[in-house]
Amino acid sequence: MTSFVGRRRELTEAKRLLSQTRLLTLTGVGGVGKTRLALRVAAELHRAFPDGVWLVDLASLEDPKLLPDTVATALDVSDQSARSSLEVLSAYLQDKRALLVLDNCEHLLDECATLVDTLLQTGPELRILATSRQALGVDGEWTLSVPPLSVPDLSRNQSASTLRQYDAVNLFAERAAAVLPSFRIDDRNAAAVARLCRRLEGIPLAIELAAVRLRSLSVHQILDRLDDRFQLLTGGSRTALPRQRTLRALIDWSFDLCSPEEQALWARLSIFSGGFDLDAAEAVCSDGELPPEKIFDLVAGLIDKSVLVREENGSRVRYRLLETVRQYGRERLAEIGGETELRQRHCDWYRRLAEQARAEWFGERQADWYAWLQAELPNIRIALDFSLEARYEPRAATAIAAALGMHWLGSGRLREGRHWLARALQADPEASPLRAKALWQAGKLAYFCADMAESLAWYQELSLLVATLDDPAARAYLTHFEALVALFKGDFARSVACYDEACERYRAIGDAAGVAIARSESILPASLAGDERVRALYEESLALCSAAGDRLVRSWAMWVKSSDACRRGDVREAAALARESLELKRPFNDRVGIGLCLETAAWVAAAQGQGERAARLLGVLYATVWREIDPSAADFRDRMTLHSETEAKTRRLLGDRAFPAAFAEGTRFTFEQAVAYALEETVEFASPSRPASSAALTRREMQIAELVAQGLSNKEIAAQLVIAQRTAETHVEHILRKLGFTSRTQIAAWVTERRAAPESS
Repeated sequence: MTSFVGRRRELTEAKRLLSQTRLLTLTGVGGVGKTRLALRVAAELHRAFPDGVWLVDLASLEDPKLLPDTVATALDVSDQSARSSLEVLSAYLQDKRALLVLDNCEHLLDECATLVDTLLQTGPELRILATSRQALGVDGEWTLSVPPLSVPDLSRNQSASTLRQYDAVNLFAERAAAVLPSFRIDDRNAAAVARLCRRLEGIPLAIELAAVRLRSLSVHQILDRLDDRFQLLTGGSRTALPRQRTLRALIDWSFDLCSPEEQALWARLSIFSGGFDLDAAEAVCSDGELPPEKIFDLVAGLIDKSVLVREENGSRVRYRLLETVRQYGRERLAEIGGETELRQRHCDWYRRLAEQARAEWFGERQADWYAWLQAELPNIRIALDFSLEARYEPRAATAIAAALGMHWLGSGRLREGRHWLARALQADPEASPLRAKALWQAGKLAYFCADMAESLAWYQELSLLVATLDDPAARAYLTHFEALVALFKGDFARSVACYDEACERYRAIGDAAGVAIARSESILPASLAGDERVRALYEESLALCSAAGDRLVRSWAMWVKSSDACRRGDVREAAALARESLELKRPFNDRVGIGLCLETAAWVAAAQGQGERAARLLGVLYATVWREIDPSAADFRDRMTLHSETEAKTRRLLGDRAFPAAFAEGTRFTFEQAVAYALEETVEFASPSRPASSAALTRREMQIAELVAQGLSNKEIAAQLVIAQRTAETHVEHILRKLGFTSRTQIAAWVTERRAAPESS
């Protein structure tokens, strides 16, 4: 990130406005610096928001339906729930004093307005800072227009020293020095710099693009060429603002400085969203005019001209067009034609990528594929949307969404996976083995979201389809699905039998991943059924995973075995297996799997008499897992029994005063802190200097807790305080969560105890 220059007045005003309104939108022309100002405001205000400051970049998001999911992902809010993402977000933010920065809202105005309005209504302590080329149009919204940087007055003689009072000049000088370290503003070039900044009307992006040209031109030469270019724009659109024409003029000029082949590639690369790698560029953008062997040199040329940004992504390199430059490229692509063919190649490439990821997921490259697919998600979404909306080939969407089944699970994007699979299955109704695979993946994702009604509906459809197909893979999927259904119904013996059969069917078709997954999943019903084969099944699963170099499936088997150890009371084995499982899951966002490991860690802590540690882990679980998942699936019901036992034991260890304090500390952990704490790594957390009562509850919540202790119902509390009944209910829910209680009786007892032993001030 380059340094922040100027904007003292706007920075002060934005901070002042955010102290008075809960929604502030920074508006202005593209390239004027809205994003940079928003980031600076957020950085300077972060201490005022103890629950966090989050940035959500919406520039690469093209499907409005995924807006809530995109925000949830940025906030690290898990989506394993049958509720909508907007409901999950609302629940997560409802009691948080936080700042949410929504960047680049202009192409999603209606959707952003709906999301912002909903979040602000449910989260009274939430503030939102948005950037957009126009206001969102939400009640209570305040806007701050971000003007260009201050520029010199050409009617006055300016020396090199007096020019430094203008922000545009300071920005140009700093960026110029980065390109050409020997560059200085002196009396020889001061007038040219002043004219240049004035001509560019203080637009930061335009100034930065001009500074890049100092690699090959002097300031006077840049000014001369820019003057010529502006003359060409006099016949352009009269409806556009002058500074918009100026910015376009500079990008026009950058475009003209490229070779014809670089220009063609710039336009074609605009088809990508969120970045791309060299392989993708060669596959999608090459043809008879631009052969694959030329793409590398052309990409290098565009990097040298600051059109492309080079970024490291693990061991690989990716490239990205700045959004304004990308939109310019899209306009050029529309002019020269060929967009449909380009999007078809783009869709085909990401179908092949998804299918390759599926083939190699169960193996040593699993973590690499996870990171790569996360980076390519914007492009995958574009490919899916094109396949479905343009009706190019709906089956391509089915293939992509189904091939990514394990990624949807391993990355915690279950809801998004369900979204794409449902759309693809609707658009591609033809009976086929591919449809069977997609039905199986859709049903499994619904199952792990505990949406059993939808999961069983997919199961029924798969059963009917398999009866019409002569396809061994489809039969294996159905048998695997039958094992999950039996597990949900509590028929553990049948579940184990179905898993055994599924393993044999997967072996017959050479699906090593299917065998390992089915075998690792079979350990749970075997344990619940008291099957003596539990250890043998576990060892077989480990052998399969070790041979392939897999992490995620192995981690699941280890967690299931740790759960079995809990039921047998073997604390040492449960602790060791849960810890190793958590280590394996760490590179991924398997929120359900990690949550289950944390559950075992809490049980172990309680069993070892570590009350504070157990209570903190229970707080983490409440805040990050079980609030977002309906624990009705069989995989979770057994966990809930152990959870209740752990909580009861921890309360006995700590008592009703110390337990809420430790529990509240756990609810404040970030997801990364929670994992580190469970692995007994050093984690800094705020230890309240006063008991949890005053540290955790607001003044209003304390007032309502007193009324609960008096025996008043929510309706009576609402009437006495002149608030809505739903508001009273929400406050009571917050009190229960913060104190780690489950009943109003516990609140009453706690209030009574506080009266008997008042806190010191």
